[in-house]
Amino acid sequence: MSYRYIIHDTLYMIHIDYSHIFQNIPPELATFLIAMVPVSELRAALPIGIKLYHLSAYSAWFWAVLGNLVPMLLILLILQPVADFLSRHFKIFHKFFEWLFEHTRKRGRAKFEKWGEFAVFVLTATPIPLLGGWTGPLAAFVFGVKLKKSIPLVTLGCMTAGVIVAVITIWM
Repeated sequence: MSYRYIIHDTLYMIHIDYSHIFQNIPPELATFLIAMVPVSELRAALPIGIKLYHLSAYSAWFWAVLGNLVPMLLILLILQPVADFLSRHFKIFHKFFEWLFEHTRKRGRAKFEKWGEFAVFVLTATPIPLLGGWTGPLAAFVFGVKLKKSIPLVTLGCMTAGVIVAVITIWM
């Protein structure tokens, strides 16, 4: 049984065969791009880089973490200005962001009070579906964590998630 088949079966639930989509792209760039995709992130990019593209664990980790960091840092840098602009100019967005903040803060208040800003790191470093790279920056945005603190927390969280996924990939 080839790694392509295993990876394809694992990702078949979301109907994406990355090995086919990125077949004519250098492995490093393919790993980088796969890590940018919200659903797969580095959870898929690292195993594909190591097992399918035969990159070294360090090389796959580097490209997957870098690819995962690009959208996360963009979220941190542009989400607040975009939300402010939309809220000022469109009533529906103002109502939406009020609802989003109230709803999210209500659901996550206990965890955020317990962990504080470190919750951003924990969310980013947890490599399981529906948590991870994109969740950490979104939590930082919703809970008002300053950029000076959120960028290092998200970066370290992403690096940690990469180490966890790389170790599991090599071990299996």
